[in-house]
Amino acid sequence: MQVSSLHEVKIYSLSAGRSLPEWLSDRKKRALQKKDVDIRRRIELIQDFEMPTVSTKIKVSRDGQYIMAVGTYKPRVRCFDTYQLSQKFERCLDSEVVTFEILSDDYSKIVFLQCGRFVEFHSQHGHYYKTRIPKFGRDFSYHYPSCDLYFVGASSEVYRLNLEQGRFLNSLQTEASESNVCDINPVHFLFAMGTAEGKVECWDPRTRNRVGLLDCALSSVTADTEIEGLPSISALKFDGALNMAVGTSTGQVLLYDLRSSNPLIVKDHHYGLPIKSIQFQHQLDLIISADSRIIKMWNKDTGKIFTSMEPEHDINDVCLYPNSGMLMTANEAPKMNIYYIPVLGPAPKWCSFLDNLTEELEENPESTVYDDYKFVTRKDLENLGLAHLIGSSLLRAYMHGYFMDIRLYHKAKMMANPFAYEEYRREKIRQKIEETRAQRVQLKKLPKVNKELALKLIEEEGEEQQFGKKRKQKNLPSLLKDDRFKVMFENPDFQVDEQSEEFRLLNPLVSKISEKRKRKLKMLEELEAQGEEEEEEPEGKASDAGSSESSDDEKGWVEEVRKQRKLLRQEEKLKRQERLKEDQQTLLKPQFFEIKEGEEFRSFKDSAKKQKLMKKTLEDRLKLEEKLGTLNVSDTTVGSKQATFKLKKSEQQRKQQEAEKRHRQERKTLRRSASHLKSRRGRGRLFH
Repeated sequence: MQVSSLHEVKIYSLSAGRSLPEWLSDRKKRALQKKDVDIRRRIELIQDFEMPTVSTKIKVSRDGQYIMAVGTYKPRVRCFDTYQLSQKFERCLDSEVVTFEILSDDYSKIVFLQCGRFVEFHSQHGHYYKTRIPKFGRDFSYHYPSCDLYFVGASSEVYRLNLEQGRFLNSLQTEASESNVCDINPVHFLFAMGTAEGKVECWDPRTRNRVGLLDCALSSVTADTEIEGLPSISALKFDGALNMAVGTSTGQVLLYDLRSSNPLIVKDHHYGLPIKSIQFQHQLDLIISADSRIIKMWNKDTGKIFTSMEPEHDINDVCLYPNSGMLMTANEAPKMNIYYIPVLGPAPKWCSFLDNLTEELEENPESTVYDDYKFVTRKDLENLGLAHLIGSSLLRAYMHGYFMDIRLYHKAKMMANPFAYEEYRREKIRQKIEETRAQRVQLKKLPKVNKELALKLIEEEGEEQQFGKKRKQKNLPSLLKDDRFKVMFENPDFQVDEQSEEFRLLNPLVSKISEKRKRKLKMLEELEAQGEEEEEEPEGKASDAGSSESSDDEKGWVEEVRKQRKLLRQEEKLKRQERLKEDQQTLLKPQFFEIKEGEEFRSFKDSAKKQKLMKKTLEDRLKLEEKLGTLNVSDTTVGSKQATFKLKKSEQQRKQQEAEKRHRQERKTLRRSASHLKSRRGRGRLFH
């Protein structure tokens, strides 16, 4: 029995474990149960609770004694007796079953809707009658007061078959092109059908008139949902007299109050798969909705998720055992799953021992260990070359990675790295050799970067170890062993530049500190050699000597710093002199510049002006053009701006214009002089 927990809700999978093949004899099955511990420890709640290949629908009779399931291949129906915990009977059919309905309290009256347009009736002894409907059916419902069967399918009509009279009645004409599902309210017997256009039509069977229409496709689209096409209705279920749940083909579940056209709540499965089944759990006010991948349980008032289950195989149908915490699924696998959730309710009467079993398991909790599965991350899958399996049934998504079969993991690892064992063997040999080497005399290895600093630290550490026990000082971590300073001895960027100005100015201080430390160590050796009685006087003398030595050290340090500063100044002077000599020796070569076509060279100042002008903004350039008179901006009558530019002229054009201007002025002066002479001559003739 497999136990899982989600949102602190324990889910017990009663069908987990290995199943034995049908063709094995009873003797071999018993022998396997003795040998294999997993087979012996499994819980087989109902014997042979499975189908040959696939199970499509599963239902429980109203008295709770019989569980009926249909599947393939070959098409068949199996009835299981819960009181005997075994199979009651099995019947093979001519074609696959789309859906079926148990009309009586037990298995004595069953109706099957088959994929070949056939409607088959079974009684307690077996096959009773078969008929056909005009179009392919997809779902049907039974109206108890009138004994009518309502069939919906690939047609706009709803076919009615009266079981009391044994004939078809007038069909209901709808506005839909096709219908997928239907249901009848158990309180007031309102008939509802879900269409391919995403609408729900409600009909009154007494008057055979439509009394309501809901546009669920429009209501299912919210701000968070991404829908590629028009959602159609894939599931429909009534709850009491006023509530109705609708499932769409795009993975949304809408809860309606029949008095309103707007949904009370919209729940999205976020898988984009059609909703297969909807069930109501009244004790905790939960809705159990399922698509082919996941079963979700959520509160119908708030929409908050209660728990969820993700079986190994695709789900075809879900059945909740009445007034209990047992859940059964029909899926794309031979074995039909049985889940027990104690929070939903007690175990059924026929398996009341489950309550005691789960209580014992809760009293002795064990850590969940997945022996047959390996947890891998996305990076591990890429290294193994199995990234293409993401989204398939071979990988189960969990937290930040995936669970995969341990056998598949070992095979992939062997193919990706066939020499893994050899590498492991070499690593073990290397570790053994290192252990033996640790017993030998070890040489001090200096790092590649900052060797001088490392040597200094090693010497200081050695000196401190010699006198550390007697001085009773605190053990401080070494810089060489500290991970925070490891990069300083590995990265070449942290190499100490001894020729830099900062190092040369600080070097006298560092050297003096090291000398002072050595003197202190020698002084401590002398103090320890003397007796306890003579310790006080030397200590007083040592303090006086230390004070005098500290003053001498400070003076010496100041002198050395001054020397270093003088040396640095001299070096800078020499560098300046060398630069001057190099500048004097270098010969200045003429530089040639290319002038664009149509331009004349005046001076280097013009080019500098042009560069400055190009760096300015458009606004500054326009203002400059207005000052020079080459730009004229004026307002028009419409309210817009009009800008007039004057092109700059070249030097040749300017000279030509000046020559023409002089020529015109000369001609004007000549004309004036000629007219003046003519007037003087006329006056002379008059005087004569």
